[in-house]
This record gives sequence, C-alpha cells and structure tokens, in this order.
Amino acid sequence: MSKIMEVSHLKKSFGSLEAVKKIDFYVEEGSLFAFLGPNGAGKSTTIDMVSTQLKPDGGRVVINGYELGQEDDHIRASIGIVFQDSLLDPLLTVEENLRTRGSFYGMSRNELDAAITSAARTANVTEFLKRPYGKLSGGQRRRADIARALIHTPKILFLDEPTTGLDPQTRKSVWAMILKLQREQGMTVFLTTHYMEEAAQADYITIIDHGEVLAHGTPLELKTRYTSDVLKIKPRQDEELVALLEEQAVTYERDTAGIYCISLDQTLDALPLLDLCRNNIENVEIINGTLDDVFIRLTGTEIRNG
Repeated sequence: MSKIMEVSHLKKSFGSLEAVKKIDFYVEEGSLFAFLGPNGAGKSTTIDMVSTQLKPDGGRVVINGYELGQEDDHIRASIGIVFQDSLLDPLLTVEENLRTRGSFYGMSRNELDAAITSAARTANVTEFLKRPYGKLSGGQRRRADIARALIHTPKILFLDEPTTGLDPQTRKSVWAMILKLQREQGMTVFLTTHYMEEAAQADYITIIDHGEVLAHGTPLELKTRYTSDVLKIKPRQDEELVALLEEQAVTYERDTAGIYCISLDQTLDALPLLDLCRNNIENVEIINGTLDDVFIRLTGTEIRNG
C-alpha cells in the first residue's frame, strides 16, 4: 500500500514544555491506523498539527500528496474528523446539521443533497435524520458525528476516542460501521482510543509518550516484541512438578491456588514442558500477551486520567 500520510521530525513546544519531540511515523492508504499513548503523551497536539488546526514548530507532514503549511486547504478537503466532544448543534436535526456542515464545501444544492444522502446511508443515520441531535441516544449521536465527518467524502477519517462513554453493545455497533468504512470503501482510518481491544483491530500501531515515539508495528509484532505468554499448570503432585521444573532449570511462580506460572519466550516453548509432565497435569492453560501488557510495559503506567 502507498503512504497517504508521512510525518517527519514533527515538533511542538508550549513555552518550556516540549509536547511533541521530532516524531516520525507514516500511515498507509486504506489502513486502520491506531495512534496510542497515555493522556498527556502528545497525541492531541500531534493530531491538531497534522489536521491543520495547530502550527508546528518544525518538521514536515504530507497528507494525500499535499504538504502541511503550503497546501492546507487541500489537506482539510482530504480529511474528516470525529472529535471526542461533538460539534453538532443539539437544537438542529441531524439533516440540518449535515446541511450546515456541507455548505462549507461550496457544493451546489443537488450535490449537497446527494452528499447528505450518501453520508446518512454510510453512517446508518437515515432513520433519525429528521430528529434533533440533542434528542438522540449516545450511539446515534456518534453515528451522526461520523456522518458529519463523511459529508465531503474524505480520504482519511480521524476518530478521536470514538466510543468513549458508550455501552458495550453500542460500541460494537459503532465499530461495525467503522470497519465497514475501512474495508469496503477503502477509507483510511486514523484512530486514537483507550480501549486496547479496539486498537487490536488496527493494521498498524504507533505508541507515543512524553512527545516521543516509543514503538510501532502491527499488533502481533508489538505483542511478540514486548510481551510473554504464560503457561499455567495445575499439577496432581506438586513435588513431582517442582522437581521437573528445577531439573529443567525453568523459572516459575506458584500462586495461592497452587497453579504454577511459567513465562515463555514463545508459545511453542510450552510443548516440550507439557510433554515431560503430561501424566502430572490436572489442568493447563496458556495465556497470551495482550496489547494492554504492551502499553503498560512501554509507558510504565496504566491509562492515565485527566
């Protein structure tokens, strides 16, 4: 895939605070790209810069072939943004909000009508187009927010924590729509989220903290690089298993339930151990490393508040 966004040595300071420190990353066209980091890591500042809302102190950004700082109008025409806090007017209907947004793009009346119809169908908001935005449920509002961002058919859709505050069923519904956009229409999706199970669906992930890139790769690459699988064995005879593990120089921990936990460099390392103690196993489980483990290992913290 070709690169639809390239960011090189991007930086931004606010007084003595270096919010973004010469970061580099790229986004491939048609991909689902996750941009992760704790609160205060520099994510919002980066997005504000690449979306033309904030002027960088240095670096180079090219989006859809257009250079930031020189062709900003073309960049704005190439992107749609769904902010964490909605920008839609609660007193207007969904259709009125979409019409107001679409009027910014210089469309004719017929073009605007067609754009509203297309965005409404894509975001699945047709059934409540005539309802005031302020009367919608959380999930309906989020879909209307996405419809607003799609009104001009952008090449890249920025989603800033799109499912925060939604219940699990509504989150699932919103995500089904996002994935349909990305997979069926080839739209590039640039995602920030605090839900690691959402980030796990991404094609590629970049993790930042303190204004610097800490790691990047596919979800599998990051889990392979920064986590370990854990083999858990509940033996029939403790002494026999302990003797075997010590004979094999295997490091282990025993929890209060009498389960022996062994870290694995790779999943297949469990096979010879299990073969050696197969007659002494009451129960066994292999726990794979997760993106939560990756995130906490890299940032040294769980998700920060505020």
